[in-house]
Amino acid sequence: MRKWLRWGAILGLVVLSGGVAVACWALAASRAALDGDLTVSGLSAPASVHRDRLGVVTIDASNERDAMRALGFVHAQERFFEMDLMRRSAAGELSALFGPVALERDKQARMHRLRARVDADLAHMAGTQLATITAYAEGVDAGLAALRARPWPYLLLRTQPEPWRISDTALAGYALFFDLHDENNRRELSLWRIRQVVPDALYRLIAVNGSEWDAPLLGEPYGNAPLPGPEVLDLRTLPTPENDDDLRVINAHPLAAQTPREGSNFAEPLLPGSNNFAVAGALTADGRAIVANDMHLGLRAPNIWFRARLRYPDRRAPTGQVDVSGFTLPGVPAVIVGSNSHIAWGFTNAYGDWLDWYRVQYTDASHTRYATPDGDQPVRVSQERIVVKGAPDTLLAVRETRWGPIMAHDGDDGLALRWTAHQGGLNFDLGDFAHAADLDAALVIARGVGIPAQNLLIADASGRIAWQLLGRIPHRVGGCDPRAPLDPMAGCDWEGFEPQPPQLIDPPAQRLWSANARVADGEALAMIGDSGYALGARAAQIRDGLFAREQFTEADLLAIQRDDRSVFLSRWHRLMQAQANTAGDDALDQLAALAASWDEHASTTARSYPLVRAWRLAVIKRIELGLLAPARVALGADIAMPYLAQIEGVAWPLVETQPAHLLARRFASWQALFGDAAREVLDSAEVDASGQARPWGERNPAAICHPLANALPSVLRATLCMAFDPLPGDNNMPRVQGPAFGASERMVVAPGHEAQGVIHMPGGTSGNPLSPFWAAGHDDWVQGKHTPFLPGETRHTLRLSPGRD
Repeated sequence: MRKWLRWGAILGLVVLSGGVAVACWALAASRAALDGDLTVSGLSAPASVHRDRLGVVTIDASNERDAMRALGFVHAQERFFEMDLMRRSAAGELSALFGPVALERDKQARMHRLRARVDADLAHMAGTQLATITAYAEGVDAGLAALRARPWPYLLLRTQPEPWRISDTALAGYALFFDLHDENNRRELSLWRIRQVVPDALYRLIAVNGSEWDAPLLGEPYGNAPLPGPEVLDLRTLPTPENDDDLRVINAHPLAAQTPREGSNFAEPLLPGSNNFAVAGALTADGRAIVANDMHLGLRAPNIWFRARLRYPDRRAPTGQVDVSGFTLPGVPAVIVGSNSHIAWGFTNAYGDWLDWYRVQYTDASHTRYATPDGDQPVRVSQERIVVKGAPDTLLAVRETRWGPIMAHDGDDGLALRWTAHQGGLNFDLGDFAHAADLDAALVIARGVGIPAQNLLIADASGRIAWQLLGRIPHRVGGCDPRAPLDPMAGCDWEGFEPQPPQLIDPPAQRLWSANARVADGEALAMIGDSGYALGARAAQIRDGLFAREQFTEADLLAIQRDDRSVFLSRWHRLMQAQANTAGDDALDQLAALAASWDEHASTTARSYPLVRAWRLAVIKRIELGLLAPARVALGADIAMPYLAQIEGVAWPLVETQPAHLLARRFASWQALFGDAAREVLDSAEVDASGQARPWGERNPAAICHPLANALPSVLRATLCMAFDPLPGDNNMPRVQGPAFGASERMVVAPGHEAQGVIHMPGGTSGNPLSPFWAAGHDDWVQGKHTPFLPGETRHTLRLSPGRD
């Protein structure tokens, strides 16, 4: 979803064409109703919407459908524009709102034809939740209609909001697939192409799958990559590009949300992910189990999540009453993560293998037919019409096979993409967690949930905890290598989904953790796959924090979430200091002197931390340059190189042993490489004009803004942003934080003890800058304060009554 945030800058002329007075009127008139009485058609009985001092909503209703109708009403009043962006992003319909600037993004999304797929399969996708989804959609339209003016962004964009359809709720869910999966499977394709053109020993270094930082729940760390000797691999004998001195970034992760800080070349990709960890009742004073969760996503104002508490009678609930609190996703009728007083749950992105390429063997010269195990089939061609604001419609021809759309080629063969999102990977069963009585019941529900695959951690009120892979896992047959295009003519295929996902229930250590790194090994890993796990340093620091004590409270788990200790980089600081004493390089000596006193934390005042961080990234960039050089020659400059998520497992043994045969050819020695990296850091914005290191907080200020903020003149831009606070934390530590990336929520809660829980999120509940809740609670997130999990005392009450249908 963060891809469309970059488009705001081109809207300046649109914004400037409106008057300030008109804009202020639109903002005021499009604020949500907070108090009073309104009628809502479709309600079976009166419902109420309470808000506390932060704008956190509590909905009291007579049944689930009424609760979801009221939730849709509130979501629309506070967040309709953001909901619209989600459905349009998944459907490839942003151009109708933004014009030609969004056309290429829409073309990419339209290749998946998700609106057509949803329309064709909505009844099956919705299942028993259809009535609930219908009530929610009708509530959204009622909330939109009840505003005195259309949401203010539509005035700036000179367009009208379109009604919310039932299918749009599915598209809002699919937007998360785009956020959390590599929807074009670029990494897998890049690695496969590299594998064809480089020696096997070199490929093993490029595709290294772990390091000594691994901290799996199942299995052992893989350790760093063994380095081949010169008789096996010698980079000095392999080809290198003519522009081998070009140190611009040559690879990027398709999900990366972080862009380089102003004036900096040292932006390590910050990838959609999360932390979650849990302790069982054996490790607390009164037997409560506690779950902690912070989901790392691109940050904007308003936040992606919306806090809510839902209360209504339901005979499926253990006490006959649902009382569920946590974070909802505007566009979807469910609490996504939270607690229902019987169970609490949270997620991290699993980074398994949810997409495969299929080899398409054409059987005619015009490439209109292809071979299948059941005989030749025609390639289906769908003409997707893309409406473009201010320009003619665009037609996009999508060529599809029984396995998915043809999105790449290998010689004369096509490559079709199969993705769980195409294959019924989404449903709305996650909402049933609101009714779950205990851990066992929740795990049964989890087996049927269809969302982008996640590491699910659950705790229940009896003190038990469990991990389970949540989401649809392809059941692959044929014994084929999923890292290469599958050959269906050789029996390689998907046959539905795995019936039983990997899980770990009641762990003997009484602790669980995940942080987007590899969590499993053996058969479980073979089932899940690997689409580029995060380096294990963050998971390892969380694990070590959990084993550092034998008894926990909610405050102890919050402390782990806030942990910004620079454990991972400490050895790189020692390396810098050691090399400065021996390399005889003036630049490295100068940099080491600036970074001599090591910062133990990535605090806002840290000065050595950003220097060592930048130097490590500069060194690794030069190592990658050497490793990928032969592939760049063989494949050409136009072929994107993959992001090497586990490169630390190769880089560290290289810098420790400094073998000449594995050094990039442009450098005469490893000392020359270290010095060259130091010169880049000294010449960068990490060092100020006086030659002093700039503090980390100056390099890491909050930039959490509305999608349209860049359209405003600079003097007004801040009105659509949260405060530009200096922020502690970084990648490779529990407190993940970039200027516009990081913990999109924090939650620490024990089921049955919600009153002692903690909750944060950046920004406020409202998407309207004139609302009292635009930034309410944001400072608690910045400071990591102990903010109560449950909503506070009611400050506003909106009463909703049944209207005439």
